[in-house]
Amino acid sequence: MRIQIEAKGFELTPSLTKFIEEKIGGLDRFIKRWDKDNSVITRVEVSKTTKHHQKGEIFYAEVNMDLPHKVLRVEETNNEIHTAIDRAKDRLKNEIVRLKEKATEH
Repeated sequence: MRIQIEAKGFELTPSLTKFIEEKIGGLDRFIKRWDKDNSVITRVEVSKTTKHHQKGEIFYAEVNMDLPHKVLRVEETNNEIHTAIDRAKDRLKNEIVRLKEKATEH
């Protein structure tokens, strides 16, 4: 799986890049059936929702995973960027598991 990371509205630090790669890269074991030749592309976008307010859900994480014949998309907002990424990863994992269960039913 190839991971493409984009940040909007703030500086993407090396530690945040490493955190995203570890979290999203951990989903690799769930997509082995679709990722035979490293063809799955996962795009991660993290951003600040506004530049001026300091309270509330100001960080946004969106993950798009391009599987063969299917695109999985999740988004999450939170006041902490790491929590938004972690929750987006959990939701994406649930979508992958649901897709695998659906495929085995048929």
